[in-house]
Amino acid sequence: MKHENANRVFLLNKDGKPLMPCRPRKARLLLKSGKAFVVKKYPFTIQLKYGSYGYRQKVSLGVDTGQRHIGFAVVSQDKVLHQSEVELRQDVHTNLYTRKIYRRGRRNRKTRYRQA
Repeated sequence: MKHENANRVFLLNKDGKPLMPCRPRKARLLLKSGKAFVVKKYPFTIQLKYGSYGYRQKVSLGVDTGQRHIGFAVVSQDKVLHQSEVELRQDVHTNLYTRKIYRRGRRNRKTRYRQA
């Protein structure tokens, strides 16, 4: 599974409510000046120490489905806020077939204690 944050840092207000993500430079300045602190390292999230309640935009989720990969992107006004990619399993059919063969082998084995 591959994740990319598209150069954005997640931001929480003083009460822990999400705000729009900011650029790493802005987050670095907030942390250095003591106006924010780190909440989580992955995904990197900071929380403000002063009151800020607003500035949220409409965001849209884009999903690109494929046979082997599914791509996700969260976009706001032509800015990519978060993008990730999920790799789908390709071995399910083979595993089911192998299980079927083993079952048949067990059933056809001539043992006293197991019904065919």
